[in-house]
Amino acid sequence: MTMFGTDKRPYIVAEMSGNHNGSLDRALALVDAAADNGADAIKIQTYTADTMTVDVKHERFQLSQGHELWGGEYLYNLYERAHTPWDWHQPIFDRARERGITPFSSPFDRTAVELLEKLDAPMYKIASSEITDLPLIRLAASTGKPIIISTGMASVKEIAAAVEAAEGVGATDITVLSCTASYPAPPEFTNLRRIPVLAQMLEKPIGLSDHTHGIGVPIASVAFGACLIEKHFTMDRADGGVDSAFSLNPAELKAMRIESERAWQALGTTHIGPTEAEKEGLRFRRSLYVVADVKAGDKVTPENVRSIRPTGGLEPDSIGLVMGRTFTADAEKGTPLSWDLV
Repeated sequence: MTMFGTDKRPYIVAEMSGNHNGSLDRALALVDAAADNGADAIKIQTYTADTMTVDVKHERFQLSQGHELWGGEYLYNLYERAHTPWDWHQPIFDRARERGITPFSSPFDRTAVELLEKLDAPMYKIASSEITDLPLIRLAASTGKPIIISTGMASVKEIAAAVEAAEGVGATDITVLSCTASYPAPPEFTNLRRIPVLAQMLEKPIGLSDHTHGIGVPIASVAFGACLIEKHFTMDRADGGVDSAFSLNPAELKAMRIESERAWQALGTTHIGPTEAEKEGLRFRRSLYVVADVKAGDKVTPENVRSIRPTGGLEPDSIGLVMGRTFTADAEKGTPLSWDLV
């Protein structure tokens, strides 16, 4: 039994990441805003600069100068700026639970899993860059909690290995996220058509971790079967959080929640033909009617018989067969034309 699936509306995850801008008050405000605007869950990331990398000023540890958001920045400095302090986790989790949404996190090492277990984290997400860290996946999956695995940059072999690692320690609730690990991600590299391919290959629920601008891509993903949508979230992109450039603001999050559910509802079935919702409309298809009072013996002409709404008369295509015939009885304007009248 999995938490997510195409039989349910898309599950909406608001990713806080480093958009708290180093303020616990802002972090809590983000939780409130996520709850107020339709998120099902708020996700954070559990690491410190020291659990992610080492403080070495070498180009191996430096982002490319041309990076759109973090050009030239050293990994240690970026993670120092973006991390969520561990003593904030409890108040963030508490606030989320008070507000009726689910708090969870991406752990990046054993100490993170240990902390999150103490907080009774209800599930874990493996970030795209950690998909090859099979020991971490096994550790998170061994908790018995649902596991969400993001697949940015990953090959089919790497994705399969990650899922097998989780299943190998007993995980039964695994969701895989299609993802383009570029920040921000160009829509043309999002490749939503891989969602049903992953679903068929893995026989798992497939969602989308999206880093494009706006909500167009995640809404479109629902048509391909995405059952979970994760988007980075900020109070205001102008505030300059580390991920704010490709994050949704509260109004956009609310719109995504509404429109993703609407898109899911619209999937319907493969049935072709009138639906129950169209029952009333069927009454107002065109048919042939007497449109002027006539007497028996009058000729059928374009002036007294036309194709109009509603139904009830002969099919419109019968017009060529009735023109020039003679009425067999009197008929008032508004009488449906039938074969016994001509």
